[in-house]
Amino acid sequence: MASCQSTTSSDAKAEDSSSQSADASGPVNDFVLHEATVADLQARMAKGTETARSLCQHYLKRIEALNAAGPKLRAVIETNPDALSIADALDKERKAGKLRGPMHGIPVLIKDNIDTADQMLTTAGALALEGNRAAQDAFIVKQLRAAGAVILGKTNLSEWANFRSTRASSGWSSRGGQTRNAYVLNRSPSGSSSGSGTAAAANLCAVAVGTETDGSVVSPASSSGLVGLKPTIGLLSRSGIIPISSTQDTAGPMTRSVRDAAVLLGAMTGADPADATTRTAPAARLDYTAGLKPDALKGQRLGVEKQHLQGPPAASALLKAALEVLRQQGATIVEVEIEKYTNPLNEAEFDVLLYEFKDGVNRYLAGANAPVKTLADVIAYNRKNAEKAMPYFQQEILEMAEKTDGLGSAKYRAAVQKTVAGARKALNDALQQNQLAAIVGITSGPSWCIDLVNGDYSTGVSFSSPAAMAGYPHLTVPMGQVHGLPVGLSFVGAAYQEAQLLALGYAYEQASKLRKAPELRPSIL
Repeated sequence: MASCQSTTSSDAKAEDSSSQSADASGPVNDFVLHEATVADLQARMAKGTETARSLCQHYLKRIEALNAAGPKLRAVIETNPDALSIADALDKERKAGKLRGPMHGIPVLIKDNIDTADQMLTTAGALALEGNRAAQDAFIVKQLRAAGAVILGKTNLSEWANFRSTRASSGWSSRGGQTRNAYVLNRSPSGSSSGSGTAAAANLCAVAVGTETDGSVVSPASSSGLVGLKPTIGLLSRSGIIPISSTQDTAGPMTRSVRDAAVLLGAMTGADPADATTRTAPAARLDYTAGLKPDALKGQRLGVEKQHLQGPPAASALLKAALEVLRQQGATIVEVEIEKYTNPLNEAEFDVLLYEFKDGVNRYLAGANAPVKTLADVIAYNRKNAEKAMPYFQQEILEMAEKTDGLGSAKYRAAVQKTVAGARKALNDALQQNQLAAIVGITSGPSWCIDLVNGDYSTGVSFSSPAAMAGYPHLTVPMGQVHGLPVGLSFVGAAYQEAQLLALGYAYEQASKLRKAPELRPSIL
């Protein structure tokens, strides 16, 4: 067990020693691409001091030093054997004068529930899906490749995107082990996009992609000092992504800066005939970097979730400081109540996820190359291989989902109506009645201790559910630390207002500049 309480002095010394070396050449932050942005990397390639190949080599070396060795971050579950050859082809294109855009030659890590038609597996971290090589790329992967990105590898995650057990440890999977928080190693990376969060935070990649149903992009981004964006449902295709919920699932960027999140988001968008929700998205592809201006907060009205002002003292103090920055940048702050109306929807939301998980997983597995073909097969596999598949916690959520009686159920239809309509009304009323550009709050509290016996526990505050249930966009930006543990500031807006949220977040980021690179501390003591 790797809990805060169980780290012995000898363990701490070993971890402390390992945390001082990021690669063979020096300390953790003495890395040639340390905190490099997409624009930085493009400038280096344009100048000729780096190539797509050399970028991949730097990051692969960094992964080798920090992932399974050294501090054992276990953020990357697999690297792409084809990465260097893909990079070589992109370098030839650059040399010939062909540039595909701002992502040309940029190494990206993606979550291990996103299909890639290459030598890598797609398993959602589950041993039951070992051997699953996808026949085709997920749509967002096709878009990334077309934009010139190099898929460097896949990241670890909370197994089945944290939808296996009520006592699960975020960032643990039977295939990948326990991902660790890059800031304080015995603290949780949060989930389920744990590996993407830790990898981007620790500079194992240029940018990363996660997925979210409720909190799985924004919470690990908050805990890893990152910018994370959960887009409006329908902006990004979900085809080729192992699902939980057709109502709430989406992929999203996880990056070290707002501008990089805007670039990565733009590279993944597009209408997909295989995902009907994308038909509701704006027809024209947007340049999400166009509105990123330091003065974007001037004259804007922002709501703040009232409950968060009286939340856990350390986190609420950061929120109050963030509000002062927003005011100094010209924003007007209005107190609003959202969670008062959305918290009572949580039970119905769980019902929606149970029903849609069974339906979606059965559909995915029916066309996959995995040895299991149904959710029932997964449950049976885990029981048969419990020592390897379930050494710390069980699969009661999988079993509850298997007992559901289909999407034609009156209970399911009522739950969908209650959650979506209820969350949208709460957000729409607050936004429209107060003429707000966005609503802000604490994304999630400081990270908790990794505890493989008891599982995750709350640190008192979270703001993911309203936007998740409504299907609305949610951006988180670093707003400081509590004892070295990052905490994010949320910006939630109306459907397809990603450009506006990114502009607001960018202005706050530039005024506050509160991201600090991790130092891989063994504990907060």
